[in-house]
Amino acid sequence: QGGLKQCLSELKQQLAWVERLDVTLGQAVDPVSQSASSKDAVDPENDFQREMSFYRQAQAAVLEALPRLRKLQVPTRRPDDYFAEMAKSDQQMQKIRQKLKSKQEAMERSEKAKQLRAMRKYGKKVQTEILQRRQKEKKNMLNAVKKYQKGLSDKLDFLDEEQTSSQGNKKGNMSQRIKKGPNAKRRYKNQKFGFGGKKKGSKWNTKESFNDVSSFRSSVAHNKGPGKAGKGGKKALNKRPGKRARQKMKSRAR
Repeated sequence: QGGLKQCLSELKQQLAWVERLDVTLGQAVDPVSQSASSKDAVDPENDFQREMSFYRQAQAAVLEALPRLRKLQVPTRRPDDYFAEMAKSDQQMQKIRQKLKSKQEAMERSEKAKQLRAMRKYGKKVQTEILQRRQKEKKNMLNAVKKYQKGLSDKLDFLDEEQTSSQGNKKGNMSQRIKKGPNAKRRYKNQKFGFGGKKKGSKWNTKESFNDVSSFRSSVAHNKGPGKAGKGGKKALNKRPGKRARQKMKSRAR
């Protein structure tokens, strides 16, 4: 104990309080109960009570030290233009920002991928439901056909349903086409070439055209018109002799 006191006296420095700023006090008065909680009343196993005792003791020290500092004309508030150097450099803070940004982007990508998977799952579910409904309708129709073939049923309602559904689809498509109308290219071709019509068999004879002989000319039909000579007319006169005839003509000329 004597050695401890000697060491304490060697370490102790006789300095002014403003250089030391040491304050040792008990806990501050609780404004609710208007009494200072004693040290024995604090349960060390209770974290809340223990932390509150530290807080009250620090509060009492501040209430004691601030008036003394003001009395000594020591400023206790930081000015508005006070510049303090950060503990970490700007490069380190830039790395931290980039890391946080990369984490945020990764979280956004993960969220988008999760939403896309959910949408695909929902689309697949809807597609599966549609296929199941179609298979069920097909199965019901086949069962109805089998019953009708075996004579168990004389109703053909399933055929009416099929026809009405197909007719409804055709009517819907036709109404859409009528509402929409032809495009500009189709309208230009209709205006230039007409609206079409029957092309195949347009030159076939009919009963009326077969019996109509008003345009018949015997001279033209039998090749006996003016300027005609023999069987071929002008064509026969201008016709070139054959090879054998040309050879005979050459031999006579020699």
